[in-house]
Amino acid sequence: MRGYLIEYNPRTGAVSIETFNSLREATLERLKRERCNENQDVELVTVASHSEEDLKRSHSRYFMNEMFVT
Repeated sequence: MRGYLIEYNPRTGAVSIETFNSLREATLERLKRERCNENQDVELVTVASHSEEDLKRSHSRYFMNEMFVT
C-alpha cells in the first residue's frame, strides 16, 4: 500500500497530492513540512491507500473543488 501526502487549503480548494512508497515515508515528509508551514489554512494529511483513485473516493472532501497545485 502506498502513502499519500495531501496538502489542502479549504478556503481556496487548492489541493496537491504526493505519492510515497509507504505511509511511513509520507508521514516523515508531513512532519517535516508541518515544522515549516506558516499558513494556518493549509491542512497536511497522510493517508495509506491502494491507489490515487481509491484515495479520492475514501477522502473525497479534499477533492470536491479539485484545483490541483503542482
